[in-house]
Order: sequence, then structure tokens, then C-alpha cells
Amino acid sequence: MRKAPGKNRAASVKAKHHSNLTFRMNVLFFAIFILFSMLIFRLGYMQIVKGEDYVRILERTEEVPVNTSVPRGRMYDRNGHILVDNQPENAITYTKMQTTTTEEMLEIAEKLAQLIEQPTNRVTLRDKQDFWILKNHDAAYAKVTEAEKKKIGAQENITTSQINSQVDTLVRERITHEEITQLTEADLEVLAIYREMVSGYNLSPQIIKSENVSADEFARVSERLTELPGVNTTTDWKRVKLSSLGILGRTSVPTKGIPKEKLNYYLARDYSRNDRVGESYIEAQYEDLLQGQKTVVKNITNKKGQVVDTVTTYEGEPGKDLVLTLDSELQAETEKIVEDELLKLKARGASSLLDRAFLVMMNPNTGDVLSMVGKKIEKNPETGKSEVVDYSYGNFTTAYEAGSAIKAATLLTGYSQGVITPSTILGDEPIKLAGTDYKKSIFNPSGYIPMDGLRALEQSSNVYMFKTALLINGTPYSYGMPLRLNEDTFPKMRNSYAQFGLGVNTGIDLPNEFSGVQGPSGPTYGGKALDLAIGQYDTYTPLQLVQYISTIANGGYRIQPHVVKEVREPSKDGQQLGQLVTEIGPTILNQIDNTPEEINYVKQGLRRVYTGSKGTARRQFANAPYTAAGKTGTAEVVYYGPLEQYYGTNTINLTHVGFAPYENPEIAYAVVIPWVTTNLNQHLTNNNDIARRSVDKYFELKAKYESEKVTESNVKQPILPAITKEKIGEDEQK
Repeated sequence: MRKAPGKNRAASVKAKHHSNLTFRMNVLFFAIFILFSMLIFRLGYMQIVKGEDYVRILERTEEVPVNTSVPRGRMYDRNGHILVDNQPENAITYTKMQTTTTEEMLEIAEKLAQLIEQPTNRVTLRDKQDFWILKNHDAAYAKVTEAEKKKIGAQENITTSQINSQVDTLVRERITHEEITQLTEADLEVLAIYREMVSGYNLSPQIIKSENVSADEFARVSERLTELPGVNTTTDWKRVKLSSLGILGRTSVPTKGIPKEKLNYYLARDYSRNDRVGESYIEAQYEDLLQGQKTVVKNITNKKGQVVDTVTTYEGEPGKDLVLTLDSELQAETEKIVEDELLKLKARGASSLLDRAFLVMMNPNTGDVLSMVGKKIEKNPETGKSEVVDYSYGNFTTAYEAGSAIKAATLLTGYSQGVITPSTILGDEPIKLAGTDYKKSIFNPSGYIPMDGLRALEQSSNVYMFKTALLINGTPYSYGMPLRLNEDTFPKMRNSYAQFGLGVNTGIDLPNEFSGVQGPSGPTYGGKALDLAIGQYDTYTPLQLVQYISTIANGGYRIQPHVVKEVREPSKDGQQLGQLVTEIGPTILNQIDNTPEEINYVKQGLRRVYTGSKGTARRQFANAPYTAAGKTGTAEVVYYGPLEQYYGTNTINLTHVGFAPYENPEIAYAVVIPWVTTNLNQHLTNNNDIARRSVDKYFELKAKYESEKVTESNVKQPILPAITKEKIGEDEQK
């Protein structure tokens, strides 16, 4: 009997399927065998070949560097008088270990609260909320329902940390005022300690209290250190200024920590959050030197993160000391002079806009700033009374129209541009340009007076400078002429002035220097080019003015001013300055484009300002017991100072620049008194009086130093006490 064809085909398919299944199973078992073989081989390799290495790794200790604070470098004046010091204070610190729990830290804070009095004035509402949550964890998080948590978690692309943050925010918002007020005074004291403990990094000492730590508190904590893991008693160094001079700068304080805007910068340089750092002027400019090298302590931890040993690997060093170029006695005396003259002017009528005055005195050959005085009248916000405060930094951060004081630069610009020579005669007369009022010199309201450069400086001729500017423009003066400037006239004049330091940064070693304001320029500003030539357009800082006159005094070299003279190692005995590290000498920035003959000719004209029969400072300097030369300045300006309601008011700036002795200059000086009066008819000479009194004081002190054998030595220099009894703590510094 024949079989049905359908059954044979079904049997054949079934056999094939069985055969394929068997093959697959064999391949799978083989693959599993290979994988298990590799795993067993790898485990054997790790245990037999590498086992001892891994054991050593597990048993190896970890070394973590820890920084501790050191005193900042001191500051002295050029004669060794101390200006900025450090005051040692007892301090209590806490170092959080890697394995320390929140509960352990809270327990330590509670114990410390029994031993010390911790002020609670720095505790914030956020601190109180976090502390309430810590003390009432379950009740706190019960304030957010499960439904709310699920809704937060359902947000698109949200991370776990973001979920926790949003939940925490809700919890804080729902903590009631009544719940916060449940915190007792004892709780707040514990909180005040705890907040300092958690503000630092692991293994980094954090100051818990360094101000007003009593001897009893220090002793009580010291006796119980074994009961307070991580707590230590040590010495902190508080910054103390022995002068109110603003350019010394200020530092941050541990209670506030590093300023937020610079936090990342300093943390990247191994600073701690509560380190003192320079925040302004010299403290900030020389931070790298003043900060010093911290002691480096290595905490040796085991594999569980427990500290098993502590080893000092580098003994820290105090910061480097700075010897400044300033003369403390000269600074103090010139401050009195400037304040006295400022108050005299303020007592006169029409002085509603007057609020400041400046004096800078510098060695024109070295750039050493000997005195930098700025005084400002401000209202005390607490008493409402006016008082005179330090504004020394205004000498390089604020700028004013200087008036005729810059006319020596205009003459030398005319010489360097080849449009006039020392023998050029130009007539002083009221000049008339098309579409403008007459422009003239104060001493010559009418008529024609021929004069050379010497007389132009002596009498302060505006017209000589106007005509020089016109010649620089290539358009000699003629009555009623139209004036359209060439494109290069303003650049020619300003570039020349910049060679003297006018309108550009002086390069002083202090931050935030201001270069001044340049007025608009172009073909239609012809009259303004003439104003520029007499110092009544662009603005200049007092420091730029002293650099400018120094450039003329020393024969044509623009010297970079500086306030730090030497860098020294810390004193070893407190009696002598430490070993000299670096002496900061003169830096020549450029040489002006004038011949020695041209410079000497202008210096003769400046001498005649003091001694000539019509010299504008003859009354103050003609009888001086020393030789000197200089230039006075009066600028009619429009007020744009701090009192916005008086913007646009016409007022007067007074200035004065000079140098002495004339034959071999030792000092150059600049005086600026902005917005002296709104009475444009007043003739005031307090600028000249400040200059004369200050130069007198310089030579008086020079004679005194010689008689007392006070010397400046870079080899062996005694430390001298501060010349005043001022003592400004870091918390009092503004």
C-alpha cells in the first residue's frame, strides 16, 4: 500500500527542525563554556598573579594635604615705619573628616556651645530653616505630599538632585514662623557653631571663632580636645592698619570669607574659603607676595577614610614684607596741609560743589611716590555731620580738566611737530574765528602783546597755545578765519600729550587706574582743539599730571610711578627688616620727541612762573629758600560730579604742577582742586599755597632726617614704630 505524500513531507520538515535546534543548543553550550572558562581564568589571574598587588592597594594609606593659615606680610614706609601689621588672636578651629557624619558634627557643636560664647548675629533665616529640618527631619518632609513628590519627579529630563532641591524648597517655604521661633537661644548658639563647621571642605581647618576668644574659653576647649574630634585651638592673625591711608587697601575677613566674585579664582590656587585675601589697592595688587606659604600637613588616612596619622611636610612661611616708597611723615604733614586748604575753601561762599582736593609728590628720576594725598568731604551716615575722609585712591581713579598746568606739554608738542621753535614769537591778542566769540588770555582782554615761549608760560598765555594748535592743524591764525580741523590734528596733539603721561595709564602698581575722558573729535570740533591746548577739554588724573611734570623735570623720560620700593623676607627679630628679596628700580616707559635744548627752554619758562615779575605763582615761590619751577592752572569747566542735581553748572578747577630743586630735581608734585567755586570772578590761589607748603615740608623733613641720621638702606634697616596712634582693625576698614 502506498503512503500518502503529505505525511512524508511533514516528517522531513520535523526532522530538519530538530537538527537545527540541536545545532543551536550545541553552539549556545559551547559559548557558555568559553565565557565561564574566561571568567575562571580571569579570577585565577587576579587571585594568583595580582592578588598581592591588590592587597597592598587596599592597605595603602592616602595622603591628603591640609593648609593652615600664616600671617600676611607687613608693610613699612621707605624709612622703616610700620604701616600695616598683624595682631595675633586666639582661635578655635574645626576640621571635618571624610567619614564624619552630620549627627557627629551636631554633637560636637552642642559640646562646644557649652564651652564658648558664640555670637548668633550671623545666623540667617535659611540657616534656621535648615537647622529646624535637621532637628525635625520626619515632620519637615511630611510637609510635602507623595503626590507632590511624584509630580516633581514626572518633569521631563529632571535629575535626582533637582528633584531633591525642589522638595527642599517646598519644605522651607512651609516651615512656619511659629516653628522657627521654637528654636531656643541655646539652639541658635549651637547653630551658629554648626554653620561654621559645615562651611569648609573635608580635612580643611575652618575657623569657628577667632574674635574675642577669652583666655578661659581657649583653656576650656584646649583641655577637652580629646572629647572634640576635629576641634583644635590655634593662633589666628588679624590684619591691623596703623594708617588711614586708603591705598594701603583692605583684606577680606574670615567671617565673610573670600569675595564671591573671586571665589573660583582663589579656590583654584589652593586658598580656603575663609582665607584673608587682598580686596583693594596694595593688599590686592601684591596678594601673591603678602599671602605667604601655608603650612602643609598631610593627613594619612586608611581605606575607610579614617585619619591614622598627621605629618607636617612643609613648615609655612609668613608673607613677604613690603617696603613702600611713601614717606609716612611727609604723607601725614601733606595730608594736614591739603585738609586745611580744602576746609578754608569750603568755608568761602559759592563752594557748594567743592568736596575734594589732591596732592601727589614723586621722585621724577625713580618714580617713587613719596606722598599721595586725597581728601574728600562726606556726610557721616550715622551722625549726619560732614567730615573729611581719605580719598588717596582718587589720585589715579578720577580725572579732571587741568587747565593751564599742561601748557608746557603744548609748547613741546609744537616744537616736536616742527610748527614753532623756542625763538618763535606769537602775538597774544583776542582771537576771532568765524561763528565764535572772542577767545583770549585772562591778562590781555584787548591789544596785541608779542611774546615768546618763556613769557607765554610765565604769564600763562592762552592765545600763544591757541595759535600753536592752529599751526599744528596747518592753518595759521587770521582774523575771522573759518576753522575746519584736519583728521590728524586731535591724534597729533593727544599722541604727543600721551608721551608725557597725559590721557593714558601711568603704569602705577595699583589696580583700577583710570586714564581719563577724551572729548569728541573731528573736523567740526575746531574750537575744542584750541580748548585742548589749554587743558580745558580732556580730563587727566592727578597722577598723570605728576608723571607729566616729572618727564620734563628729568630731561624727557616718562618714568613709571610705583608705591612699592622693596620686597623683603619677614623680620627674624622684630628689630630689623628682613633680608632684601627684590628692589624695584626705575622703569622708563618712553622718551619724548624733543631735544634737550627744547626741554631746557621750557624748564626756564616754568622757572619764570615762580620767579618772573609776572609769574602766576611768584607770590608763593619767589622767596623760597630753594629753587623750583612749575605751572599753575585754572580751568573753567561744567560740573559733572556726584551731585546730579547740579549737572551743567559752571565752576572752576584749580591745579598746580612743579619740581624742585630746579637744577637737580628731587621731587615733582601735582595739586588738583576740582569744582572750587561757582563764582567765576573769584581769584583763588589755594592750589599754589598747597604746593608751596608741601615743598617746604619736604625740605624741612629732609634736613631733619639728615640731622637725625635717618637713612634708607637696602642692607640693614631698623623697624620703626608707626608715626601715628591710629589702629584700624580689619572689621573697621572701608
